[in-house]
Amino acid sequence: MRVRDIMTASVVGVAPTDPLEKAVGLMLEHGISGVPVLGVGGHVVGVLTEGDLLRRSELDTEPGRSWLGDWLRSPGRAASDYVRTHSHRVIDLMSDSPVTIAPDATLREAVDMMLAHRVKRLPVIQDGRMVGILSRADLLRALMRAASGPTETVSDVQIQNEITEEYRRQSKWAGEDFIHVAVQDGVVELTGTILDERLRVAARVAAENTRGVTSVIDHLEVVEPMTDGAMPMRI
Repeated sequence: MRVRDIMTASVVGVAPTDPLEKAVGLMLEHGISGVPVLGVGGHVVGVLTEGDLLRRSELDTEPGRSWLGDWLRSPGRAASDYVRTHSHRVIDLMSDSPVTIAPDATLREAVDMMLAHRVKRLPVIQDGRMVGILSRADLLRALMRAASGPTETVSDVQIQNEITEEYRRQSKWAGEDFIHVAVQDGVVELTGTILDERLRVAARVAAENTRGVTSVIDHLEVVEPMTDGAMPMRI
């Protein structure tokens, strides 16, 4: 899946010269936690987020400092801090190095970028212009659609084969020789031995995520590695 498949194309934005009150009003009206700042021709020049507005003189939330910290602060830094806590212009408060992404990027690339830069949204840029925005909410909506996909009629044999194949792909923790699968009328029964309780949960999740499964019955037994009567799993 690509960014363009789930991004929000109708973008709410502000101009650098707009007042802070306009940006805050848009965030509240649309239920969003940040807005892109658009310059001439629709080019993204920054992003204004809730995090940029936490330290404000109106709320008496300006950062406290020890006398030593205040003494060490340069006049330039003190002036900058004053602007961020007192200015009512978007350009003075926005982050001016926005992290952006292309519409043909994968969702894996988008999530990696969000986590690496600790951002909740990515302006989507094509040919230098903003064509959409990808937010964590867009990812949640895509997850909901994927999780509630259409129900399929699948035979018990197909279900058993798909679960076994998934265990084979996950051979780091699921050795198919030690987790056995039986299926009847969509009900999966897991038997065998495992060496770690956490494998039980993973085995159940893999089975539950298989098409056509209605429920999973877990009869797996946890044994200590190399004890009598138990063979070690391939970990």
